[in-house]
Amino acid sequence: MSRTPGRNALAFIFITVLVDMIGLGIIIPVLPQLIMDLTGLTLARAALWGGALATLYAFMQFVCAPIVGNLSDRFGRRPVLLFSLAGFSLDYLVMGLAPVLWVLFVGRVLSGIFGATYTTAGAFIADVSPPEKRGANFGLIGAAFGLGFIIGPVIGGVLGEVDHRLPFFAAAALGMANFIYGYFVLPETLAEENRRPFRLFNTNPLGAFLQMRQFPIVFGLLGALALFHLGHTALPAAWAYFGIERFGWTQLDIGISLGVVGFSAAIVQGLLSRKIIPLLGAKRSAVIGFAIAGAAYWGYALAPNVAMLYVIIVIGALSGIGGPALQGIMSNQVPGNMQGALSGATTSLASLMTVFGPGVMTFIFYSFSNRDAAVYFPGAPFALAGLLTACAVVIIARVIGRNAVTA
Repeated sequence: MSRTPGRNALAFIFITVLVDMIGLGIIIPVLPQLIMDLTGLTLARAALWGGALATLYAFMQFVCAPIVGNLSDRFGRRPVLLFSLAGFSLDYLVMGLAPVLWVLFVGRVLSGIFGATYTTAGAFIADVSPPEKRGANFGLIGAAFGLGFIIGPVIGGVLGEVDHRLPFFAAAALGMANFIYGYFVLPETLAEENRRPFRLFNTNPLGAFLQMRQFPIVFGLLGALALFHLGHTALPAAWAYFGIERFGWTQLDIGISLGVVGFSAAIVQGLLSRKIIPLLGAKRSAVIGFAIAGAAYWGYALAPNVAMLYVIIVIGALSGIGGPALQGIMSNQVPGNMQGALSGATTSLASLMTVFGPGVMTFIFYSFSNRDAAVYFPGAPFALAGLLTACAVVIIARVIGRNAVTA
């Protein structure tokens, strides 16, 4: 493969994930107001519907990610990704025009289906990256997540001041522009000889995991990844509530703090990880990165003031080397025609944890923050996240320590 298709694919994947994250973030400031307008409910009751929408989105991603991954292994990366991008644009258009609440639920179903672009994105990177560079290149996805997390809510807040439906139309326009760009520049990266038949068994979420049983190292590392993702749900689920309860934050304070989280993650995963992972090696990077994440969660839970919290956010961003390194290790254990299946399994795993995690984390927050709590500890969700991540570190260390792992 020539260098140009590889560079084009990497650039397009970065832009695709960035646009997806901007699209998700751009509606965050206005979704509560839209729900209230459609239902006439108070903010508190609207939040319940917002939680239901988030759960539905995560569930649909969990179901659809392995389907998308296996379709990309059968028909190629390009047609599957372009189809997903077109659906992404349609989804936000539907939600922007929603006259009643149930149409928003239809939109979230479409979001979950077409939002599985991360599956194909991971397979794209595996196709165009030599084994020794996969970990670093997977960091591009994390960088796009971080940048989208910074840009999206800011744009949504500005546009929402004009009209709270306008961010949905902006997200739809971004998706369509990305589709057009990809149609002209995106190469196909999966050669015909590396394609494999589409089997129904492999398209269900459990099938995606069961396919990985033939790769014991990967299967073990997926267990660690599950614990990490479950712990990570504390950040989107409990961060705002924790900040308000612990530090008396305003909405601006919450937005700024999440912007710092996103910016720090983008710097580490987009720039530093490409230097650190080759320097330390994928094995060390995975263990060290996840260990930093666990320590950062405990730091959030115990931070005595906002200044210390920001120090922990910046230092904790170094944990961003862990995910790409682990993804690179797993990718190197499977053949080329299974990269889409692996990516589907990891995406489904993250989605499954996103289905269950937010409910667990917000319940833990409530249990330790209400005035009748036996122990008052608003940081409890992050303490739990730290424990789960510590368990993940132990599993990673044992799996890669006991096996001849190709990093």
